[in-house]
Amino acid sequence: MRAAAERLGPLGVRTPLERSDRLSDRYGADVHLKREDLQAVRSYKIRGAYNLVSSLPPQTLAAGVVCASAGNHAQGVAWTCRHLGVRGVVFLPVRTPRQKVGRIAALGGGLVELRFVGDGFDEANDAATDFARHTGATLVPPFDDPRVAAGQGTVMLEVVEQLGRPPDVAVVPIGGGGLAAGAAACLDGLGAETRLVGVQPAGAPAMLRSLQAGHPVTIDVTDDFVDGAVVRTPGTFTFAVASDLVHEVLVVDEGRVCTEQLELYQDDGIVAEPAGALALAALDQLGDGIAGATVVCVLSGGNNDVARYSEIVERSLVHQGLKHYFIVEFPQQPGALRRFLDECLGPTDDIVLFEYTKKSNRELGPALVGIELADRDDLGPLLERIAGSGIHARHLPPDSPVFRYLV
Repeated sequence: MRAAAERLGPLGVRTPLERSDRLSDRYGADVHLKREDLQAVRSYKIRGAYNLVSSLPPQTLAAGVVCASAGNHAQGVAWTCRHLGVRGVVFLPVRTPRQKVGRIAALGGGLVELRFVGDGFDEANDAATDFARHTGATLVPPFDDPRVAAGQGTVMLEVVEQLGRPPDVAVVPIGGGGLAAGAAACLDGLGAETRLVGVQPAGAPAMLRSLQAGHPVTIDVTDDFVDGAVVRTPGTFTFAVASDLVHEVLVVDEGRVCTEQLELYQDDGIVAEPAGALALAALDQLGDGIAGATVVCVLSGGNNDVARYSEIVERSLVHQGLKHYFIVEFPQQPGALRRFLDECLGPTDDIVLFEYTKKSNRELGPALVGIELADRDDLGPLLERIAGSGIHARHLPPDSPVFRYLV
């Protein structure tokens, strides 16, 4: 870890540790944010990529490097290639957002070639591995390598130096496990008694499922919104470290992550990507368990596309119970819609979506209706008024398959 810190020292990758008054007041703790969103590549991934590549001998670097990534790791590798003058190839899933593609190309400065393969990370990683095998280029894994994990672990080394002591609780996001493994190894090496908490998105809890099984397992990803922390299989090395040194792993709903992203933006002026807000979003679950403690959350990245904010707002409203969808079967007779408005909606309820579906018969005209509430407790009275109106309306729960077409 110290060797990694020495390699990274001259680069200016040290980031601020900032106290969050908002979160400290909310949880009765001394909460600090490690601002990895302020890196040159807007995430901590620069640390592991540079540590691995800069440790390679010149004859190995002559063959170049290769990696697979959906975004942040690729940016770290691209920045490293440009800084060290090394040629690289980055394999990206075909669906990688254009904003990230543009950033990777710009950071590489002409030294990095981008290739697009498959729909997800696994296909891109297979292609990168095959490329390394046939060309002699060094594969730079996004997480499952001790050198990568050591680079990521310098985040926690800086935290201890900046606080002047290890924190009581450290909360880090987990995708493949590189940051968690590096942070765990750092704290263990310092003999710290810090409670290390890992956090995963509900739609992709690969590390948690693996820890429960006692070995790495491959999961089906049900929601890839928190894209910076979505993997199907954790690393073998990172799993081994996590199983020994990470105290617990929590799972956070994607909607809660969105709410935290919005609070960071509106209250703190911080642009965080979903994975960047993941650790902060878990504080609700820690609750009274962190009262009076010094808590550090790693805000891991800030590569958020502004085009995603409409989805972020939508997911947050649904998670908070402020937005609900109904399939309403209106009788095909004059005044049916007016009756619904007059008899069902409360004074602060607002229709934010109304779409007639294709009529299947002449008697009923189904419509998809979205209603936004001023308070989540207004749902009960709304459902009672709908039931009493005689109008048939089916409330769509957030776990309904229909939601994937709405949110």
